[in-house]
Amino acid sequence: MLGGYVDAVADGTSWGELVNAGRLRLLVAWGAQRSANWPYAPTLRESGIDLVANAPYGIAGPKGMDPQIVRRMRDAFKSAMEDPSYSAALKRLDQEPFYLASRDYADFVVREIAEQNRLLKELDLRPDR
Repeated sequence: MLGGYVDAVADGTSWGELVNAGRLRLLVAWGAQRSANWPYAPTLRESGIDLVANAPYGIAGPKGMDPQIVRRMRDAFKSAMEDPSYSAALKRLDQEPFYLASRDYADFVVREIAEQNRLLKELDLRPDR
């Protein structure tokens, strides 16, 4: 992008320092709300594009994983998310905390895959399968 070969990027906030330095211009925010760090940029919905896209983090294990290990991992990740340093890191990256328990996250992933497939088909970005 900085070399002039790409006109736009849809990414997390890895570009934040470039926007802050005036080297890139933020056109829209992909979340449901305007960005806390760059509130001047409208959301996609405010711009007439009915799309909200977040980039949640997740972790998965093999099918049939020992439930005790799943609980220990869940508890460790939830505890880490409650640490103030994690909140500070998210704030720097202009991201919001997003925690779902194991079953809820699995359901979320299934819905998200279906929605992304619907969107790709609607935009004619991939052939029907």
